[in-house]
Amino acid sequence: MDSITHLFLGGAIAAAIAPAQHRRAALLAGAALNTLPDLDSLFIVLFTDDPVSLMTVHRSFSHSLFVLPVLGWLIWWLCGKRGKRVAESPSRWFWAIQLALVTHPLLDAFTVYGTQLLWPLHTPPVMGSSLFIIDPLYTVWLFGGCVVAWFAREKAQAQRALLAGLALSTAYLGWSLLAKARIDDEADRALAAMGLQGAPRFSVPMPFNTLLWRVVAMTPDGYVIGDRSLVADRGAMRFKGYKSNAQALAEAKDIQAVQELAWFNHGFMRAQVRGDELVLSDLRMGLEPDYNFNFAVAVREGGQWRAMPPRQLQAAYRAPVASGKLKDALAQLWRRIWHQPEA
Repeated sequence: MDSITHLFLGGAIAAAIAPAQHRRAALLAGAALNTLPDLDSLFIVLFTDDPVSLMTVHRSFSHSLFVLPVLGWLIWWLCGKRGKRVAESPSRWFWAIQLALVTHPLLDAFTVYGTQLLWPLHTPPVMGSSLFIIDPLYTVWLFGGCVVAWFAREKAQAQRALLAGLALSTAYLGWSLLAKARIDDEADRALAAMGLQGAPRFSVPMPFNTLLWRVVAMTPDGYVIGDRSLVADRGAMRFKGYKSNAQALAEAKDIQAVQELAWFNHGFMRAQVRGDELVLSDLRMGLEPDYNFNFAVAVREGGQWRAMPPRQLQAAYRAPVASGKLKDALAQLWRRIWHQPEA
């Protein structure tokens, strides 16, 4: 999730657990702790400039449920030695610190990017993909609770606001899972009718909402994409097919960057040959034909693919922003939520 959400999630959790007289300090400490795991990007760049590694190592060691509890204990122990507040109420601060830390990767696991919760085990990243990376309807309740708690301080009103904010944001997260389950059922029926039952597929909400969803399913020669509004759409879900260079991808499957990306994105990627280079795009983030993460990973020499230093191509999302088309894209997204397109 975005950094602002992590700030308010950590602040709300820590302030709800810590003693009332420590509430403002807990808001600040929780915000910092819930942001801490994302600082891994600052350290990764010291060891590699490989864009594929920069992508796949993010949300790994710093988001591990094996690492963060140990880090939380160490922070708690150090603060207990040097900090008056933690020494006054060690049990409450222990849980405030622990939960402010571990809820960061747990929330990230509900996005489509994926989170390596079990690092150092080499298991594919967990991608619940029920929340878009920025969702105001998840964050606003936490924001409101933190603001009230900051000004109410030790009053009972502050605790009630924090608990209400956490309850409402959690309820919204639960709703996103129910919405995703409904979309998945609709997609499975439509794909089965197309002869694609059992095809690898994922669903993900469109930006800033959980009412409009996108479903991508892989096919032998590419992939199909369909969108579905929980409000407007009726009847069978419709899909449109797109090509991917499956042959080139198969020929280059032994190249390390190809293997790394396939593991990270669960195989949901498009392969294109541009000039003499093989370009792989992560289908999970972006909209057809523009995707946010595109990497040139191999070059053709003598009829074979040879590994090259991976190069990240310009993120597609920058184009609408730079050209002033973002407003139009958001307006189109809003219309699609409420209106089913013609067949």
